[in-house]
Amino acid sequence: MARAIMIQGAGSNVGKSMIVAGLARAAHLRGLSVAPFKPQNMSNNAAVTADGGEIGRAQALQARASGLAPLIDMNPVLLKPESETGAQVVVQGQRLTTARARDYAALKLTLMPRVLESFHRLAARHELIIVEGAGSPAEVNLRAGDIANMGFAQAAGVPVILLGDIDRGGVIAQLVGSHVVLAPEDAALIRGFAVNKFRGDASLFADGMAFIATRTGWTPLGIVPHFADAWRLPAEDAAEIVTRPGGPIRIAVPRLNRIANFDDLDPLSAEPDVSVTMIEPGRPLPGDADLVLIPGTKSTIADLAAFRAEGWDIDLRAHLRRGGRIMGICGGYQMLGRSIADPEGIEGSPSTVEGLGLLDVETVMRPEKRLGLVEARLCDDGTPLRGYEIHIGQTDGFGQANPWIEIDGRPEGAASADGRVRGCYLHGLFADDRFRARMLAELGGTGRTAYEDGVEATLDALAAHLEAHLDIDRLLALAAPV
Repeated sequence: MARAIMIQGAGSNVGKSMIVAGLARAAHLRGLSVAPFKPQNMSNNAAVTADGGEIGRAQALQARASGLAPLIDMNPVLLKPESETGAQVVVQGQRLTTARARDYAALKLTLMPRVLESFHRLAARHELIIVEGAGSPAEVNLRAGDIANMGFAQAAGVPVILLGDIDRGGVIAQLVGSHVVLAPEDAALIRGFAVNKFRGDASLFADGMAFIATRTGWTPLGIVPHFADAWRLPAEDAAEIVTRPGGPIRIAVPRLNRIANFDDLDPLSAEPDVSVTMIEPGRPLPGDADLVLIPGTKSTIADLAAFRAEGWDIDLRAHLRRGGRIMGICGGYQMLGRSIADPEGIEGSPSTVEGLGLLDVETVMRPEKRLGLVEARLCDDGTPLRGYEIHIGQTDGFGQANPWIEIDGRPEGAASADGRVRGCYLHGLFADDRFRARMLAELGGTGRTAYEDGVEATLDALAAHLEAHLDIDRLLALAAPV
């Protein structure tokens, strides 16, 4: 019989995803058959699974930490924000609908059976399930119909560890306050707590740990110092993307409002020769960039309008006149074309808008989504590479007569006649060491990093970090049969 434990947070962005990944790797290294599970996630950073669906990128990383391929059951409900008040709802890997926040409150009442179905399928195949909550259980206004935190924990009978973030201050109030506002039956499910992101001498917080334990009755499991190499692991939240100074090759990335699948940037940031700079709204695209990379987006038309409102379209043409290079991935590729049509109103009201006109292609939005892990090759020399597709929209035009990638015998992407503007739908290109090295050579640099090996080493280091600072034996003992 499988056992399960759930890591919930006393707030958003307290480090739950990283802690679960580290615990999963630690359990895996101990010889346990372990799998991650997150009932409901909200993220535009999605991963394509081995069974043909999509889940949150954080759960894909946790699967990797567990020694597993990512599967749809690891994150049965994924919300992908498309506007301030609406999101695409993905259930067990497939798009179900698009719902406004108020409508989703009613919809989620129907989703618990699907969530439990996925959970029990995983539990039937593994010894240990490490569950990640979402946001905070102290948001008691969301408790009715909850499937992400205490609602799931009660339904599945899973005990909870509550994680606080001392780096933002007020961690005693975070944890003790959660105990105060939770319903007694929910508070009773919390068996232990830990404090994350500590900087300095942890012994100075011993009295704080004792106070929390006395006021709540929960078992203290440890104080986890700030993990300095966390940036080497894919970030779940776009707010965590930061400029990382590096080498002389400058890659500028405009921060789109609905940026998606931004883990494309991580392998570039890991390269010593490269400086990846996120260009915030209100700032121009830098004149000394070697490459402007337009990333994926969940709302291409809206983000294209915002791109123009920032004046970035003017900056982009100036960059090209100076001899710079441009690459668009997925939504960024669509923006680079001549037009984008949305006849069915998938992204809003039906419309057709003019693109940036730097590639001779046109895009039509369609409700069907292309999902898949793919093996591809570069057209000019046959260099093999790997990536994944996750998009709606079909792009066609004369520009595809000059493709630069081939997938299963079909041309993919488009390039300008001089090759300085390129676009494609293929995510994950930069994680391929061969492609990244070749692209950096075009910019006058060298690809020197074995990126995937670096991720594995960082997961091992994270597991060792948790073994040193968390009482993992006691934590695993708190896991309950399910």
